Amino acid sequence: MSPRAQLVWLGPPSAQSGFPFPSCAQSKRERGRAPAAAAMWPPDPEPDPDREPAGRSQPRAALPGLRALLPARAFLCSLKGRLLLAETGLSFITFVCYVASSASAFLTAPLLEFLLALCFLFADAMQLNDKWQGLCWPMMDFLRCVTAALIYFAISITAVAKYSDGASKAAGVFGFFATIVFAIDFYLIFNDVAKFLKQGDSADETAADKTEGGRVL
Repeated sequence: MSPRAQLVWLGPPSAQSGFPFPSCAQSKRERGRAPAAAAMWPPDPEPDPDREPAGRSQPRAALPGLRALLPARAFLCSLKGRLLLAETGLSFITFVCYVASSASAFLTAPLLEFLLALCFLFADAMQLNDKWQGLCWPMMDFLRCVTAALIYFAISITAVAKYSDGASKAAGVFGFFATIVFAIDFYLIFNDVAKFLKQGDSADETAADKTEGGRVL
């Protein structure tokens, strides 16, 4: 082996010589940087024991679909929602009382009113009156409340006056309460319809005045 080859072989390896092993100085520098790198990258925190595994079924995923079929809470807290709930509940209780009483001939009326109140509750909660605008919803609701109030008043007086059993008396009392609720409902509907008609008349008069003013000019 030549002296030059021995000199190159015994010389210190560098990063530029392509030697496969790092030098001692580089190894010391890397060992000195290792704790700092470890401090900069802390280990991942422990997994949350309350977290459910990904493979487990989640029953809460089906709640939004079920909530879509239920009335909105804002509507149920409104005055119209409370009236419809009261009409539905009183009609059902009156129907049960007539079934258990000797005045069972009157049970058809509260049953029909219960079904109608339930249908209008669902229609108003799902805003079907906005989707099906071909039907005159305020007029239908007004007629429903007027007829229900008159029918409940008539059969309640008959049940209290002609029948002496407790179930008939209870049916008559709940029928009177239902009469009051239906009367309040159709009174509010009448006021809303009257305000709507007045606004329409005032808008027509304003348009007519503008038209006449334009012709004069």
